[in-house]
Amino acid sequence: MNLDSAALDFCWLFFMEKVQGEMEIERWERSEEMSDAEKKVIQETWNRVYANCEDVGVSVLIRFFVNFPSAKQYFSQFKHMEDPLEMERSLQLRKHARRVMGAINSVVENIYDSEKVASVLALVGKAHAVKHKVEPVYFKILTGVILEVLTEEYTKEFSPPEVQRAWAKMKTLICTHVTAVYKEVGWVQYPNSTMNPQVTAVAAAGAAAK
Repeated sequence: MNLDSAALDFCWLFFMEKVQGEMEIERWERSEEMSDAEKKVIQETWNRVYANCEDVGVSVLIRFFVNFPSAKQYFSQFKHMEDPLEMERSLQLRKHARRVMGAINSVVENIYDSEKVASVLALVGKAHAVKHKVEPVYFKILTGVILEVLTEEYTKEFSPPEVQRAWAKMKTLICTHVTAVYKEVGWVQYPNSTMNPQVTAVAAAGAAAK
């Protein structure tokens, strides 16, 4: 194969990945599109959470790292930490908690603007795929942990079925857009990553559902 044909093959593969990602988003939009009422629910319930965003974010990350310790491999500042109390006191972890909650807040604030939401999640996805080399399955896990923590800490606000449905769609929105970006940049599993059996099971379940 000469250089020109190799370049053409690369361009074709890149194009197909982009098309596939766009098709996944389009498929999600057809089947899981949020109603205006659900978007309103998202914003109203999130406002209560974001008033205490740092502490909530820390609770989320502690549970995430305790239950899925392999996720710590991507964080040199606190990957050695085992004790939840040590994690809670970590300034670096708190900083990342604010970053996570800030990203979600950007999506919530722009929930009525699909192009803005896509732009925000594209930046998040590309940073984690290209710069940090984070396995995309961790987004599915993290968003699940977020919903668990929010339901426990804000039981009154998050327990009603209509709220759960709206936030389940929010989780799908985030994961769908991020996964599409990973495919667009030609993601392949990073060779140095190690996933524990729980994470592998989540990834396998996601693949089987496609």
